[in-house]
Parts: sequence; structure tokens; C-alpha cells
Amino acid sequence: MRFLRRSSAEQTATTESDAETGQAAAEHATNHTPKKGKPTPKRRDAESKRRGPVPPPPKTQREAIKRARGNKDERRQAARERRERMMQGDDRYLMPRDKGPVRAYVRDLVDTRRHLMGLFMPLVLIVFATTLAQNLVVQQYATLACMALLAMMVVEGTLLGRYVNKRVRAKYPDHKDRPFSLGWYAFTRAMQIRKLRVPRPRYTPKDIAKIG
Repeated sequence: MRFLRRSSAEQTATTESDAETGQAAAEHATNHTPKKGKPTPKRRDAESKRRGPVPPPPKTQREAIKRARGNKDERRQAARERRERMMQGDDRYLMPRDKGPVRAYVRDLVDTRRHLMGLFMPLVLIVFATTLAQNLVVQQYATLACMALLAMMVVEGTLLGRYVNKRVRAKYPDHKDRPFSLGWYAFTRAMQIRKLRVPRPRYTPKDIAKIG
């Protein structure tokens, strides 16, 4: 009877030891991270795989010219698309000075008004043409007209700057642009010929009622 009791105790101890061993092995398998079996690929190799295989080099000069022409056409097409987006006023393609709703609103205010400043560039061309002539009277009149227009530009630019800042403060009271910066921005746009303004005007003087 004692022998049987001793065997049962030993069997129970063996079972408990096997259970503890199995539990430890399971915990080790859970916490252990198996090795990848291969080195981590370099960033350059990974990017090349995502982009696809590298095309083989051209075999003939004609093939090289065709490939270069195709790349050039693609660049031109992308440049045209960027130019058109910029002309439409897309903020993603505008220059930093033109970005933001405040600058767009200033452009709309300028585009819905007629300005004498828009005559400055054509008058400069006329004055330059008169310098080529040998008639002193024509040169004097052209110079006087240019000086008079410059004086009117100073007055009109000052009034335009005040008008733009007043409208911007009413519509965007929390804007951080300086008054002189907005006034100068409006002044430089008003000086440009309407067809050459970038971005392209969205409104005409007939649409002044649409500007809030």
C-alpha cells in the first residue's frame, strides 16, 4: 500500500512539472520574435521596387531622341497644367504673395473697378516711342502726360489702398496682413493690364454687386 501511495505522489509531481514546463514554453514562444531570415532591404531598393523596373538604356540614337522628346513633352504638359491652375486661382499653385482668401478678395475688389493706373504701361511704351522721334515738341508733350499720369497714380493708389483695407477689415476682421502690404498689393495689380493679370480676373466691373 505504501508503494502505491508513493507512485501516485510521484506521478502527480511529474504531471505538475510537465504542465509548468509547457506553460513556460508557451510564454517563451509568445514573447519570442522569430528572425526574418533575410536582411532588411535598403530604402533605395524598396523605392525602386515600388516604382517598377528601370527601363533599359536606349539601343540607338533615334530611340534616345524619342525618349528624350517624350519626357520633354510630359514636362511641357505638366507646366501648362500648373500654369492653368495658377491662372484659375488655385492656392496650391499660386505664389506665396497671392495665396489666401484675403488676397483673393483684394484681387476681386481691384478687378471690379476701372483704374487710370492701367494706362501706365501703354503710356510708357508711347513715351519710349517718342524718344525715337526727332520732334522735341512731341517728346515734351509725352513727358508731361507721363508726369501727370504718375501724379494721378499716386492719388488713385492712396484712395484704392484705403478702400481695400476698409473692405477687408469688414469682411475679415481677424486677418493679419498689414494695411500697407494690402494697399501695395492692390496698387500693383491695378497697374497691370487686365488681360495680363495673374491669376486671371474672376469678375468684371459689371459684377461689382456680386462682391460681398
